[in-house]
Formats: sequence, C-alpha cells, structure tokens
Amino acid sequence: MLNKLFYTEKLKKTVLVVDDEYINRELLGGMLEDDYNVIFAEDGEQALELIRQNAALLSVVLLDLLMPKTDGFAVLDIMKNDPSLHSIPVIVLTSETSAEVESLRRGAVDFIKKPYDVPEIVLARVQRIIELFEGRQMIQSTERDELTGLYSRSYFIEYASMMDRYQSGRQMDAVVVNVDGFHLINEIYGRDYGDRVLRELADIIQSYAHKNEGIAARDSADTFYLYQNHQTDYTELEREFEDGMRRLHDSHIKLRVGVYARTEAGQDMENSLDRARAACNTLRGNFLQTVAFFDEKMKHDMFFSQRLIYDIHEGIAQRQFEVYFQPKYAIQGERPVLQAAEALIRWKHPEFGMVSPFAFISLFEENGLISELDRFVWAEAAARIREWRDSYGITIPVSVNVSRIDIYDGRIGERIDRIIKDNGLSNADLHLEITESAYSENVEQLISVVSSFRDRGYLIELDDFGAGYSSLNMLTNLPIDVLKMDMKFMDNFTRDEKSRRMVQIIMEIADFLKLPVVAEGVEDEEQYMMLKRMGCDLIQGYYFSRPLPASGFEELIKKECSERG
Repeated sequence: MLNKLFYTEKLKKTVLVVDDEYINRELLGGMLEDDYNVIFAEDGEQALELIRQNAALLSVVLLDLLMPKTDGFAVLDIMKNDPSLHSIPVIVLTSETSAEVESLRRGAVDFIKKPYDVPEIVLARVQRIIELFEGRQMIQSTERDELTGLYSRSYFIEYASMMDRYQSGRQMDAVVVNVDGFHLINEIYGRDYGDRVLRELADIIQSYAHKNEGIAARDSADTFYLYQNHQTDYTELEREFEDGMRRLHDSHIKLRVGVYARTEAGQDMENSLDRARAACNTLRGNFLQTVAFFDEKMKHDMFFSQRLIYDIHEGIAQRQFEVYFQPKYAIQGERPVLQAAEALIRWKHPEFGMVSPFAFISLFEENGLISELDRFVWAEAAARIREWRDSYGITIPVSVNVSRIDIYDGRIGERIDRIIKDNGLSNADLHLEITESAYSENVEQLISVVSSFRDRGYLIELDDFGAGYSSLNMLTNLPIDVLKMDMKFMDNFTRDEKSRRMVQIIMEIADFLKLPVVAEGVEDEEQYMMLKRMGCDLIQGYYFSRPLPASGFEELIKKECSERG
C-alpha cells in the first residue's frame, strides 16, 4: 500500500507524521496532503520501522514526544546515533516549551506547537526545513569525497583559509600525501583493493589531522591534503600508515609526504599546496625517505620549472628547440652500416642556455605539454628524412617518441599521417617508440592505438625494454617490430657475468619472437664486440656517436654514402 502510494505520487516530497492521537494525525494530514505525500505512524516503534524502510524518500519527520511504547525522545536518540538516519530532519510536535531545549540536544531541528490552529504556520515551517536540509545535502554531496568521507579539494582550501583568518597566530603545515606507484596497485591487485588502501589511508590521515587540530582532504586518486599545526617530525604518520598496511596484510606500499611549513600570515593556500606537492615529488623513486620538507632549493627548482612551462610555446615558435639525431648502426655485416637514427630534443633557452632534457621532459609529461613538443619533433624528423633522401638518395628512418599523453589524443593517427603526407614519405620511414610508462595505465587504449599504426605500415619500437615490471607483459600483448634494450644493461655488461647473462636472455627472447634488438648506451669497443657475438642487430651509443644536430648527422650520411660507393 505504502509503496503504491510513493510511486503514484512520486513527484511530491514525503512527510512522516508520528502522533498517537488519531485527531492530530488527521489534522496534520489535511494540512499537508495537497503539497506532500504524507504517511503516518501511531507510536515510536512504528515510526522507526517506517523511517528505516523509507529513509531515502523521507524529506522530514513530524514527531510527537509523548507516545506509548517508544516515545519521541527515544526516537530522536536512535536516529541521532544511526548514520543512515541522522541526516533526516525532525520537527518536534509539542505543547511544552520546556521540552524544546532537550529536543534540540537530541537532534531535533524545529518545533510546531500544539494545537495546530494556524495551518499556514505548519506549512511554512515544513517547507522551510525541507529547503534548508535539501540545500545542506547538496552542499555535503560536493563537500565530501564519496569514497573516503574526507573534504573535497575545493572545500578543504576554503576551510583552511578560514582557519588562517580566525587563527592567524598559529604556525601551520600544508601537507601533500601520495601513495607511491598507486596506479600499479590498482593494476596488479584490482580497483577494489586499491579503494581499501585509500579508505585505510584516509582514516589514518583524518585521525592524524584531528590530533594536530587540522583538517584533511582527498583530491584525485591517491592524493591527500592535510592542513594542521606545524610538526618537525612526521614519524608518527609513517608508523600509523605502516600499521594500517599490516592490517591489510601488505607491507610493500609506501607513502610520499611533502610538507610546506607556512611561516608567514596571508599566504595563498593553493601556492602552499603547490610547494608541498613539489616536496612530495622529490621523493619519487626514493625508497629510503618518506618525508620531504620544502626548502630554498626546491623553491628555486619550482620557479625554474614554472618558467620552463611558461616559455615552452615561445620556445617552439622561436625554434629554440632543436632536434638532434643519434645514429643506429647495423653490426652483423662486414662493417657497421648506418641504418637509422633516433630523434632527441634539445632546448637552447635564451636565458638559461642549453637546458638538459632531464629538466623538462618529465615536467612536460606531467602537465600534458609534452604532446606539443612531440608534434614538433615528429615534423622536424620527417622534414630531415625527406631532405636527406633528396640530397643523398638514401632514406634513413628516424625513431620518434610517442608519449603516454599522445595515446589519449583521438587525432594522433591523423596528425602523424598528415606529417608523412606533407613530406612525401612512406609510413615505414618514421618509426614510433613506445615506452613502459605508456603501458602502465590504459592498456586497452594503448594496444588499440599501436595496432592501428602498425596496420597502416608504421614500425613500432618498444623503448627501454627491461627497465620495469611491465616489459614482459608488453611483449605478450603489444604488437611491436623492434626491441630496444634499456641502456642500464650496459653499465656492468663487460665486467659482470649476471649482467651479460641478462643481456643474453633478452637476445633469446627477441630471437624467439623474431624481433631485431637495438642496444642503447654502447660506449666502447669491448661492449660492441660482445654484443656482436651475441647476435645483437643494431647499436646506438657514444661508441659510434653522441646525439648530433642535423648538420652533424649529415656528415655521417655523407660518410656512409662514400663507403657504399
């Protein structure tokens, strides 16, 4: 009966009237029924049953206090202590002014005095409370992170700013917390387990913030914020997290904690979090340290990074960026033969001079600007291939990087096809390099994009093979044509038997898959000769040449042409 009533009048808000006197229920029902879907309970027990059954539908409860079995005070206590019921507003029906304070303490939000002789007052109070609580629910839905219950980012910043205004004398810490390699946790163990880790960490962070008179928030994925009293030591947070991970039976998950101590009043909260995040980012790949405090060096590095981000567009427009080429030599014939090249980017900044790629590649990968630089490199590489073919009659294929961000560009195929067409090249002239970092996120998207390129005649190179856990998975799932062995394998290659054996295993895997191998980072003749004996197909490294500007690489082409006769 009730369900039928709810569905036939589903556009009306639902009001529960709880009163043991029939005449009072009839009076209130008559006042409300034109505007609301009204249901009734005769005592506290029946009221609680209806409230639990219809908690998602109820807009307000009108509750009499003096009833048999379970009275109104008991209903208020039960609702207040039940997380699924405490957000439903309750208006108390009473003729006793003395009961109002006690009702407020127990969770009531308003009163309607008996007798109900002014219907307009009853309707106005019901409407006002419903509007207030619907507004509060809308705020709460954006105020809190759904998974963890912590503040959302925007509300965290607002409340932290309020703390500054009203407690300006306190020294505070802005803190950014990350789970190191969280995307791998999701991939290896599944999203449900990843959510358990996040909820456990959220509980720990919330408790820690509370102890230090602060607040906590979750931003995106595994990023958390704290704003709290200044601490010189965060060992307690580390220890509590380790205890939490032991409860999940996982001791391998590691935190990264970046701290910015705010010593000046009136500092911008966004900037404070940026500085804490910069400190947090310095811990990537550092398995010995969990906490980093923002300092003057980080401040310099942060300003330098921001300047590079600001200058990239002008740098591309003014051709401050230059593509260098490192040759790849085929080594299994009588003599090494110039077979191909890899395109590498350099930046001659007008103020900073020659900026190392290590300073800007990862920076641009983080904020998506790398895609603009990639497109510049693709176009420059294609132009040089065409220029050298026209000048010397030979085609030197060039490998270019396809970054993780590029994979999500729905027009990537169109962009590269256009570059090839504009330069009169074949698709096989431009080789596309994919790295492990691209594989560690959206695997299906990557496989789809790479398969599409390969079907159109592009050669796909798997770069930095062996640098991380994904390599074998990539070999199994990703359609590739060339295996590029990570240069770290060359570090102890000639001195250490284990290193040599690892290289030999990679050669055997490639042979089994019928893939040519490019060895990167080859620096001396001993490495060259050992790789040749192992059957390595191509070599890239300082043994033959460091990366060269186009004019320098052109000299290698001239030499190759003369040797070919």
